[in-house]
Order: sequence, then C-alpha cells, then structure tokens
Amino acid sequence: MTVDSVRRLGPAEWLISACGLWHIGLGLYFIFVRPALLPEDIRYMNLDATLLQATVPGLAAWLGKIFTVMGGFMAGAGVLIAYFGWQVMPRRLPGSLTTLVLAGALTLVLMSAVNFALHSDFRWLLLAPPVGWLLALGIYSREAAN
Repeated sequence: MTVDSVRRLGPAEWLISACGLWHIGLGLYFIFVRPALLPEDIRYMNLDATLLQATVPGLAAWLGKIFTVMGGFMAGAGVLIAYFGWQVMPRRLPGSLTTLVLAGALTLVLMSAVNFALHSDFRWLLLAPPVGWLLALGIYSREAAN
C-alpha cells in the first residue's frame, strides 16, 4: 500500500489518536505534577497523614520515583497509541483491531476499573477515555465490515 492509497483519518482514528495524546498528558502529569499521595489515597488507606509520614518517612520520595517511572510508561504508550491511530489504523493492517482491543483493555479499561474499585475522586472523569476507545473500536470494526 502506498502513501497515496492510504485513506483519510476518520472518527475512529481521531478518537484513538486523542486517547494517545491523553495518555501522554496523563504521563506528564504523573512525572511533573502528581503529589506522592492524594487525599483520596490517605482516605482509602484509612490512615492519618501525619502518622504515615512519621512511620514511613521515605514513602513520599519513593512514590515520587515510582510515579515518574509510571508516567514515563504512560507517555511512551501514548506516543505509540497516537502513532497507531495516525499511521497504522488507516492502512487497515491485519491484527490492528486485536491490537487495539488488547491495548485499550490493558491501559484504559484496567485503569478505570481500578479507580472505580478504589472509589477514586476521579473515577467518573477516568471513564471517558475507555468509552471513547470503545466507541472508536465500534466505528473501526463497522468500517472494516463495509
């Protein structure tokens, strides 16, 4: 398939690419902005923040490093997802739909499910990316059938 024969980006490709950009943004948030412990983290563990700091003084520094690594993985996955949406999906390569299903399940759906299990303050907001991903999968598979 030549570059000239690649079809234009449709809604599915834009939705997946947007999810990739969202991953990048979330990763950068985890690297540069997210504190080691959010109020909801302390609430979930049913601990006093002062007691936690006194008992485990290195926890915040350690979590900062862990979140930097996680953020890097999120942003890196986002780069690949956005590229996949912009360059791979329009080519309709075999295995694209399966790859999208697995990538979405292991990133967005799993993250959203865990945030619901934790009763995160952000759980409803974090439901939007998997819904967009599922919508993109439906559009992409319907277009493939046509």
